[in-house]
Amino acid sequence: MNKPNFRREHYLAFAGLALLVFGSSWGLAFTPPEQHMAELNRIFFIHVPTAWNTMLTGLAAFVIAIGALRKRTRKWDAALEATVEVTIVLVVMTMIQGMIWGRPTWGDYWDWDPRLTTTAMMAVLFAGVLSLRSFAEEFERRLTWTAVATIIAAADVPIVYKSVEWWDSLHQKVSAPSTVSSDYHWPLRANAVALLFITIWLIIQRARVALLRDADQAQSGSPQIVSDMVAGGD
Repeated sequence: MNKPNFRREHYLAFAGLALLVFGSSWGLAFTPPEQHMAELNRIFFIHVPTAWNTMLTGLAAFVIAIGALRKRTRKWDAALEATVEVTIVLVVMTMIQGMIWGRPTWGDYWDWDPRLTTTAMMAVLFAGVLSLRSFAEEFERRLTWTAVATIIAAADVPIVYKSVEWWDSLHQKVSAPSTVSSDYHWPLRANAVALLFITIWLIIQRARVALLRDADQAQSGSPQIVSDMVAGGD
């Protein structure tokens, strides 16, 4: 019996988990309390890296959408589907973490602050991409609808990022090494890289599932699926 292949991207997951444990432990145990929010601010060691990776993944979806429109293959379509789904997971995680922090600091879980509002719009827009995708069965149409809708949804990413500068906001300004204590630099960076590795791994795994699903449907003998795979490429 052949042993299952160990795929190289799994090293990303292991490295990401190790870095996440390292960065979180450092942030929780070895950094001093923040001057104004004390221990409460330690949620930033996961919230800020999650927000950073949400922006990166949203931009990656934009780039992959353009590539999908140009290449028009199953692999690009699967990568696009996977990246959109992971973007939704990250943006929801970002909002939940922010709500946990907002309750004791702002007195409420949610405020229609510009950053929160535009982030909620991002979640709705990317969820709308998947909803629209579900209405198209034919490959070419599904790819086109998904890619165009993703490009539109990704237009909200820079708006989310710049919202704290463009409008009056309860939310703190953009977090960067110049805006946080030097004690916070390495835990934040470690967790940001950790989540980036895990995000890439998730996208690869989800894209592979999408390709296997299409292959199974093709083997089921559906003339439409077989025709689509021939027309759409690998």
